[in-house]
Amino acid sequence: MGIQERKRKHKEDLKQLILDAAKKLFMKDGYEATSIRKIAAEIEFSPTTIYLYYKDKAEISHALHQEGFKILGQQLSILLVIEDPFERLKAMGKVYMQFALEHGDFYELMFIMKDPLQTIHDCADNHWEEGQQAFRLLLSGIQACQEAGYFRSMDPETFSLVVWSTMHGLCALQLKGHLDMVVAHKNILQDVDNVLQHTFETFIKMLEKLR
Repeated sequence: MGIQERKRKHKEDLKQLILDAAKKLFMKDGYEATSIRKIAAEIEFSPTTIYLYYKDKAEISHALHQEGFKILGQQLSILLVIEDPFERLKAMGKVYMQFALEHGDFYELMFIMKDPLQTIHDCADNHWEEGQQAFRLLLSGIQACQEAGYFRSMDPETFSLVVWSTMHGLCALQLKGHLDMVVAHKNILQDVDNVLQHTFETFIKMLEKLR
């Protein structure tokens, strides 16, 4: 490994260290309560070092969104090899749930926390390619299903929002513990091993009937 390559690797490693620390603090203390100074203290560097790589907290938040959507986008893109459009849509739902459960910190930053969203809007200069790409994958999946005879009477963009909103609601309720609490305290679905999966499968059955 040459000198330039070592420098590049050191730079990328340090940027990732900063992002990991920021993500941890955003989740622990909240976005507003997390400062560049706190992030620097978390990794035992000076704030000046962080400013060498990120101009402010908003840019760090934007970079985290990019990282999270890159992971989600890669996982969703793999599913394009599934020829049957409805089976592909089902698989997208499963991947989305798996991403939420396995990357709960990213999911919260991307879809639940309000504060970073405004900074992403400002930092990205109204251009949010990562999020747009993920939605385009869903929209194209809905349109392919319509070509196969499913939910033809629905506006594809609006219906895509309905599907996404339902999946997001399930994932958010699960991550925050509300889904399990409702089951436990309302004494419902007591014979169901996985309420999230069971509810998802019920949603899929509803979609199947829209043909």
